[in-house]
This record gives sequence, C-alpha cells and structure tokens, in this order.
Amino acid sequence: MNIPPASTPIVCDMTTAPDTPQERLDEYRHLFTRHLTARERTEQGIRFRLRAEPGTAAWVRDLAAREKACCVFFAYDVTVEDGEVLWDCAVSDDDTARALLEEYYLLPDQTHQSPEALEHHLSAKGLHFTTDPTHPHRHPPAQHPGGDADAR
Repeated sequence: MNIPPASTPIVCDMTTAPDTPQERLDEYRHLFTRHLTARERTEQGIRFRLRAEPGTAAWVRDLAAREKACCVFFAYDVTVEDGEVLWDCAVSDDDTARALLEEYYLLPDQTHQSPEALEHHLSAKGLHFTTDPTHPHRHPPAQHPGGDADAR
C-alpha cells in the first residue's frame, strides 16, 4: 500500500467527484449493510471484510478510487481472499489523519447520519472540506460498474 507522506493535506475535496456526499453516504450504507462481515485494526491501519459476491470487489475498488481522489491522505488496497473482499485502509503519519482513520473504522455505525452532520463531526476532528461554492454538495450522478446501486 502506498501511504502518502505526513505532509499530505488533511482535506476532503469532492469538487470533481462524480457523486454527491449524500450519494456516497448512501453507497456506504448499502455496501456495509449488504456485504460487511467484520472490521479490524491492522498494523498499518484498518480492514473491512466484505462478502465477495459477484461485482463486490470491482465496486469496492471503484469506491476506494473515488475516496482516494477526494481524500488524498488515505491509502487503500483491495484484495480478494477466501471468499472475502479485504479493503485495507491506512493514512499518512499524522495525528489528525490517524484520528480520521479511526472515524472511518466507525463509519459502518455512522451511515444513518446526514452528510451535514457527518461533515460537522469530521470537521471537529480536523478534516477540512472543499466544495464548489456555486453548488455545494451537488455533483453529477455517480456511474457505478454494473448499473445502479440496487444491481450490486
């Protein structure tokens, strides 16, 4: 896993994201509800264990790539092993980044929150957000491999 240097800004920039914060949060809720079997802390960071149903690995790789595009201080590695998709996550060597990694670990329990409430909570932990000032939280609809969210 290619972990970014400690000098990497602790910023979430969704200005070029193909989805909105609400769509992203809904996607996490769907993914975790349907596929999450376990989560654990690892030497480098955290790991989500997901059922490896058809299309799940590609979906998680796509989601990880979109997350990496907006939160460059994160690093992700997605592998398939023994019928599970293993989604490993790590962050740059920075106290704020590590606190946010802990929040990411807790995300399966937080997907019921609104994007605004989650943003407020994560801002208090030190995450800075960048949005398009002309259309905050509005981006074109996401295009997911395999069709719409229900097709996953």
